[in-house]
Amino acid sequence: MKVLVTGAAGFIGSTLSHRLLDRGDQVLGIDNVNDYYSVQLKRDRLDRLTPREGFAFEQVDFSDHEALDRALAPHDFDRIVHLGAQAGVRYSIEQPRAYVQANLVGHLNLMEVARHRGSEHLIYASSSSVYGGNTQLPFSVDDRVDHPISLYAATKKADELMSECYAHLYRLPQTGLRFFTVYGPWGRPDMAMWLFTKAILEGRPIDVFNHGRMQRDFTYVDDIVSGVVACLDSPPADNGERKAGGSLGPHAIYNIGNNRSEELGHMINLIEQVCGRKAERNLLPMQDGDVPATFANIDAIRDDLGYRPTTTIAEGVPRFVRWYKEYHGLS
Repeated sequence: MKVLVTGAAGFIGSTLSHRLLDRGDQVLGIDNVNDYYSVQLKRDRLDRLTPREGFAFEQVDFSDHEALDRALAPHDFDRIVHLGAQAGVRYSIEQPRAYVQANLVGHLNLMEVARHRGSEHLIYASSSSVYGGNTQLPFSVDDRVDHPISLYAATKKADELMSECYAHLYRLPQTGLRFFTVYGPWGRPDMAMWLFTKAILEGRPIDVFNHGRMQRDFTYVDDIVSGVVACLDSPPADNGERKAGGSLGPHAIYNIGNNRSEELGHMINLIEQVCGRKAERNLLPMQDGDVPATFANIDAIRDDLGYRPTTTIAEGVPRFVRWYKEYHGLS
């Protein structure tokens, strides 16, 4: 299979690309390699991919449709995994236009590529953030998601609506994936696990919001990628039957999480154990756009595709911290 992967220099995109190459697929990766976080980290991820047989890369901003069309013109691909986006809840409060451009215009551009190329399946990244202020746990794909509390969440919900429209109008098979707090080696420096690890190793205090009363469905990146691959291989059928998420067209929406909600303090304890030192915890109020708890109901993707995450945070957090220390040359 030939797969176009957007956000190939990113955390999930690079990990997915390795998995696809490992099983013999060909991967065309695209990324604009922007400076939202460390460009060097993105380059280092790409440096691990570019020597691999079957991998090709184009640096392009997919929100520029003319540049995107030029970059893709020499290449063929069967299916698309659209993971590239402007990420981050709090950054969307500071830079809202970046989210409209990347997440709305960019998503439209990839749907147009899929439509005109006759792609067999378009998978795209949504987010657990779409659940907004919902208080009933665990979050289910059957829940209403009409009340986002960040612009980032609103753009991801809009992506789902645009995909539903294209599935209806053009019968374009699509799957939207609501990711829950992904972590692991080669992760993002703006995520709490990276920030906490860095601060603890440097002997600095860590900021713990909502006075520590936070829960997250931490999902190890390898489990996330297993779910993405399972979806990639199973386009939703255009058979008029209701799909996960409620569509009658060839459009499914799934939660991909670990199906357990962990106390933030437990995650910090695990980091402390691996780092061999205690954290000084600076307890702060809730941040704008954030939610106190996330918890994924994964019944739909488990029943439809056999998705079963296997990595607990007791296993995954030490793997991340060990990678972090190795990557930064720390003993």
